[in-house]
Amino acid sequence: MKKYLLPSLRLTLVLLIVLCVIYPLFIMLVGKMTPGGGDGVKVYRNGKVVGYENIAQGFKSDKYFQPRPSAVGYNAAGSGASNKGPTNPDYLKSVQAAIDTFMVHNPGVNKSDIPAELVTASGSGLDPDLSPEGAKIQIKRIAKLRNISEQDLMTLVDGHTEKPLLGIFGPSKVNVLKLNIALDEMKKAN
Repeated sequence: MKKYLLPSLRLTLVLLIVLCVIYPLFIMLVGKMTPGGGDGVKVYRNGKVVGYENIAQGFKSDKYFQPRPSAVGYNAAGSGASNKGPTNPDYLKSVQAAIDTFMVHNPGVNKSDIPAELVTASGSGLDPDLSPEGAKIQIKRIAKLRNISEQDLMTLVDGHTEKPLLGIFGPSKVNVLKLNIALDEMKKAN
């Protein structure tokens, strides 16, 4: 028994030091080298923090671009999905409700033209980005409510579209918070 006990205790101590001290310190140092220093990239407006670049937030008014639905109510403390499969009746009801809501707020849009991202939550429930198509389908509503030309809004969306990393990794995307801040700034300039 002594033959196995001492090596087990040594291995336990080594793993405790490596996994509870060295590894967390390494991850902390890597985080400090990222944008935002491991605290997230803050988005400012008029010198005040209005959100984080990688955490979605809901916008109540139809005068703004709407993000993806959130299964967690845009609460970053409770990141997560609904965990309901694509054939779950409750999930299908919530998707249909999101489609109906989108159609009410965006009259004239064909149901088949609505990007799936606008009626389904992301895996984290906090995805801050839309595809350019997800933003562009909302332009008609915003142009009408803000009295801004659709072409100006199209230019705004195009200007805030981030291309795939190195041109090949991931899809093109638009950060909804940054887009809405630019939308407010655009209105002030007019």
